[in-house]
Amino acid sequence: MPHLVDIRDLHFAYNDRPILSGLNMQFERGKVIAVMGGSGSGKTTVLRLIGGQICAQSGSVSVDGQEVAALDRTGLYRLRRSMGMLFQHGALFTDLSVFDNVAFPLREHTSLPESMIRDLVLMKLHAVGLSNAASLKPAQVSGGMARRVALARAIALDPPLIMYDEPFAGLDPISMGMTANLIRKLNDALGSTSILVSHDVHESFLIADTVYFLSQGKIVAHGTPQQMRDSDDPFVRQFVNAQPDGPVPFHYPGRSIGEQLGLRERAP
Repeated sequence: MPHLVDIRDLHFAYNDRPILSGLNMQFERGKVIAVMGGSGSGKTTVLRLIGGQICAQSGSVSVDGQEVAALDRTGLYRLRRSMGMLFQHGALFTDLSVFDNVAFPLREHTSLPESMIRDLVLMKLHAVGLSNAASLKPAQVSGGMARRVALARAIALDPPLIMYDEPFAGLDPISMGMTANLIRKLNDALGSTSILVSHDVHESFLIADTVYFLSQGKIVAHGTPQQMRDSDDPFVRQFVNAQPDGPVPFHYPGRSIGEQLGLRERAP
């Protein structure tokens, strides 16, 4: 099966507010796929649907041939053990050390002896350059280091699927480039499939094999990073070039400011 994740004709709404409409996405094994778009376009919702946190009103989400919405609690938890997740703000356990944060999924989901867990944790921390920070608490490391600790935790179980929710948010340029390189290198070393939700065009285009652009819950373009750079699609050009004017409006739709203030147009 070439695709690890297969999303077919998916529709999802929060109450009466549609979020995703007729979505079709296929994520190849061993690839880094970037899912991009403006705020509120449904990017993080895609990750939540893949992880089974929410269910679509119609359509299907399959991971490794399993229909996510059809799984019972036991089956869903078993599937989630094959997923790694890097949350937008790291979501580290503040009262646990760096070591214990990375050890957590190993202790939760395996019966490995502590001696083996120790070796595995140190290897994962070494992969992100932080084996010497194992005894520190999250508050004692920088934001960029904390993001790397969260990355080490996400790959602790060598998952075939790793999802990243805004991994570059709030990072300085050095940490951003370092994190992007780590995502690509770890994906290739583990043979994983990585789904990267991000606003950062430069870093995402450097490491992604395929890019999907979402707007108003629909896919407006997808292809290689170079194809997206060369695209004439108005939305893609606006997003890639950070243009203020284009299909994505700055103002939330509704009444004009004049109408809200009760102002009347002056007669000519």
